[in-house]
Amino acid sequence: MSVSLLLLCLSVFGASAFVLGRVRAAALSGGRSSSMHSRLGYHGAYAAIWAVLPALALVCVWLIVSPIMIDRVVTKSFPEEVRSLPQAELNLSYGMVRSIARGMRMLESQELADVDGGKADLQLLLAQKGVPLAVRPTGYMIDAANKYNGMREASRMVMSAAAIALSLLCAARGLRAIAPRFRARNRVEQVILGALIVASSIAVLTTVGIVVSMLSEAARFFSMVPASEFFFGTVWDPRFAGAGTQTSGTFGLIPLLAGTIYIGLVAMLFAVPIGLFAAIYMAEYASARVRFIAKPMLEVLAGIPTIVYGFFALVTVGPFLRDISVEIDGLMTGDYKGFIEAQSVLTAGFVMGVMLIPYVSSLSDDIIMAVPRSLRDGSLGLGATRSETVKRVLLPAALPGIVGALLMTASRAIGETMIVVLAAGVAARMQLDPFEPMTTVTVKIVNQLTGDLEFTSPQTLVAFALGITLFFLTLCLNVYALYIVRRYREQYE
Repeated sequence: MSVSLLLLCLSVFGASAFVLGRVRAAALSGGRSSSMHSRLGYHGAYAAIWAVLPALALVCVWLIVSPIMIDRVVTKSFPEEVRSLPQAELNLSYGMVRSIARGMRMLESQELADVDGGKADLQLLLAQKGVPLAVRPTGYMIDAANKYNGMREASRMVMSAAAIALSLLCAARGLRAIAPRFRARNRVEQVILGALIVASSIAVLTTVGIVVSMLSEAARFFSMVPASEFFFGTVWDPRFAGAGTQTSGTFGLIPLLAGTIYIGLVAMLFAVPIGLFAAIYMAEYASARVRFIAKPMLEVLAGIPTIVYGFFALVTVGPFLRDISVEIDGLMTGDYKGFIEAQSVLTAGFVMGVMLIPYVSSLSDDIIMAVPRSLRDGSLGLGATRSETVKRVLLPAALPGIVGALLMTASRAIGETMIVVLAAGVAARMQLDPFEPMTTVTVKIVNQLTGDLEFTSPQTLVAFALGITLFFLTLCLNVYALYIVRRYREQYE
């Protein structure tokens, strides 16, 4: 039985348990619902929870543990010469076995018989089914794939039988517990509370998992490269020399950090004035009709994929700025060389600033609109103009929230990758000319992890050191933004 069909069965059992729970509670109440501690729906929900939740927990645990056990058994069936290979090659062989097993599940019985009889080429058949193989399958791979499929099917059958049996037993237990004074509502609400706690913990646990995994790999990198060389180095030159390389390369963070901050600063110089002015206009000056049309159109920019912004910078903005600089240079010096390169800090900063405009505008607009109406009316009633009200009342009142929004927008700019790759280049250098290319931390993370590489050399492990540094930088910005908002927000409530 497939997992989807099993989940459907559990859903049917849960719905049936709910109905039976209501019926049993109604029968025990004798037609007087006031004699029951909880309403009939709570008794039905209690029975449904017992019918579904334990079985669902069993399925989740089984789906996690079973593949691990199957992998170990199948790997042990490999020949001794294969099991003695390095871990990377052994993983590659096992990946081939899993691909063969997946493809063999797509074959018809006659096709499988032809393969067993040597009348058909398994590699060709699997390619026709959309499972291409890099090399021709060997005998032990086919045997291991058959064993993998057999164990997988047996595991699914046992899991389905165990889950259905557990669901029926637990449903009977839940129905038997229903009684007039049974506190079904309290039990159901406890389960709901537990579900809410688990849901709220997922984000926290995910963040902890990401940080722990990055820290563990970054620690391996710092065991090969001194932390002082990484954090205070001014030259970035990893010098890839192949997998397993433990020497060579210079891993200075300063050029990458300088490029990240520089490009982010240029982007904020474009985004903040335009976004803030747009927010002020829509909050205080625009009519309801204009606001209804302009605000959604402005926020459409936030939904455009960053790769589209990157292509826009590469194809339109970069060449446009380069051509403009050529014309200006020709008029001023007569030498039509130009002083702005197509890939430059200015190009990336401008396009990234366009991308950030809806973030600044939308957040600032919401913050300005949240200022109490009494402050506006009091200022206007004392004779102040609308512009004076905006400058001397609304903006000071909304300033903490606006500053927090700008800091959060800056953290968004620091983490951008695709625009920088296409608009600013990959040159890791320190310079102040906005017309020259630079690069950022995120771009180098992508570069270091591109390709089929092993995570055994500092050239690849440095990506985790860069990642944890970027994570810490954006975390500091977000925490400081939240501090500002919470520290000063109560003054204007």
